[in-house]
Amino acid sequence: MITFSNKPIKKQIRIAGAALILLVLTFLQAQLVYAQSSEVVVLEFDGPVTPIMHTYFERGLAEAAESEADAVLIILDTPGGALDTTIELVQLFRASEIPIIVYIGPQGAQAASAGSIITAAAHAAGMAPETVIGAASPINSDGSDINETAYRKAVEDLKATMRGLTERRGPEAVALGEAMIEEARAVSSQEALDAGFIDAVAVTPEDLLAELNGRTVLINGEERVLNTAVSTQTTISLTFIETLLVALTNPVVVSILMAIGVQAIIIEISNPGGWVAGFIGVLFLGIGLYGLGQLPVNWLGMGLILVAFVLLALETTTPTNGALAVTGTVTLIAGLLVLFNSGTPEFVRLSIPAAIAIAVVTAAFFIFIVSFAVRAQKAQPLTGSQGMMGQIGTARDTFVADGDLYRGSIMLKGEIWQAASRQPIQFGDDVRVRQIQGMKVKVEPAEETAVLEQPIP
Repeated sequence: MITFSNKPIKKQIRIAGAALILLVLTFLQAQLVYAQSSEVVVLEFDGPVTPIMHTYFERGLAEAAESEADAVLIILDTPGGALDTTIELVQLFRASEIPIIVYIGPQGAQAASAGSIITAAAHAAGMAPETVIGAASPINSDGSDINETAYRKAVEDLKATMRGLTERRGPEAVALGEAMIEEARAVSSQEALDAGFIDAVAVTPEDLLAELNGRTVLINGEERVLNTAVSTQTTISLTFIETLLVALTNPVVVSILMAIGVQAIIIEISNPGGWVAGFIGVLFLGIGLYGLGQLPVNWLGMGLILVAFVLLALETTTPTNGALAVTGTVTLIAGLLVLFNSGTPEFVRLSIPAAIAIAVVTAAFFIFIVSFAVRAQKAQPLTGSQGMMGQIGTARDTFVADGDLYRGSIMLKGEIWQAASRQPIQFGDDVRVRQIQGMKVKVEPAEETAVLEQPIP
């Protein structure tokens, strides 16, 4: 009898089973990694709270919703800004179906004034070490204090808003939020964490995402677990137009744009007929005025600037040996400083050296252009019929007596004109044009200087 050993078959079964188990474990591991991975849309803004911030965040949230991102991370560094825009951002954040995480960074950044309210409106928040948050007391747009009644109304309204945003974080966070508004209190990142106002202190945004992974947040009344451990970050940057509009919150940029715009318009007015200078002037002045509307300005400064231009214009027509020019330049410097140097800390101030440089260059160019225009207005015309007054021509024939006048023809600038004179004119004589009437000219011998005022018969 012949028998076969079953050992090779058993060995093959064991190998196949091990391979199957390994395949299943590999598949489960891949599924686990896939389940843990996430997409986080990153928005980054450095500057004051203005309508452009709202436009940028709104666009970023819309793109995040379209791509079904797991979260939106906002890296923020702001000195604060407009209250109405802040409230609009709070409403935008709280209506979002996607978790919004605000990170105050990098180190040295701040979320001052309105920035603290925006941070509190996020579903989760973190700060880098050595960052600051708070000081959210309301003030006027020009930096001055609000009258007592209006101040109390604004404070109570903001405190109620802050309470609604921080109640989920506990009583210490609520107390800190109210102190930021009532007492203009500002705290460090660690102090904010200790009070529960934020969720973590992280050196980098990636560290914050890792720290927040698995946390539960409340989104429109529904609890949601954050999935941010292994994330694919998609950064949405500011568009060119948005970057330009952010730059317009810098008073130096606004001052230069308005100065160029005014000078270009003056050039167009003094030398009409072209369109380039006028187009550039209107464009730059329009952009500058838009930027002016975004800034906390003192309109007394605008009045001083207008007075300065009047003084500079008078310098071109009044012999003051530069006194009006100096006065106008100093007034322009004062106007720029008063216009932009409000007491509000949310916006960059115009430094004294920058104001002096802008004013001196603007004044010098303004005086040059206006002086050139005035001289051009006073100069004798060089074209057309007026441009022929006083010009020298040559008699084409001997003038014939006709009553009190002598008549003939002259050659003037390559053209033949019918002419009349009170003095005899011989062929080839040089004559000077003294009067033009239609297609006829009244002349005199070139050596004569008397002005003829009687019309040509």
